[in-house]
Amino acid sequence: MQHEMRAEYEEGSSGRVAAAPVKIWHMVRANGTTAMCGRELDPDAETQSAEVWATDDSVPFCHSCGAMYLREVP
Repeated sequence: MQHEMRAEYEEGSSGRVAAAPVKIWHMVRANGTTAMCGRELDPDAETQSAEVWATDDSVPFCHSCGAMYLREVP
């Protein structure tokens, strides 16, 4: 299954605003907008490859999404 990381922004911010501060990164399945933890994310939010997970570029990362992701990837 394909995964990617999608940003959640601070209250009042949006992915449509350049350089909007990321509150936390979530993992989604196959270009989705529902995080693995169940949170609905903005379809315009910034995304990153799942390969970035567990690197400095993925901090801060949703703990619940990380646990679910580890159960799905070898």
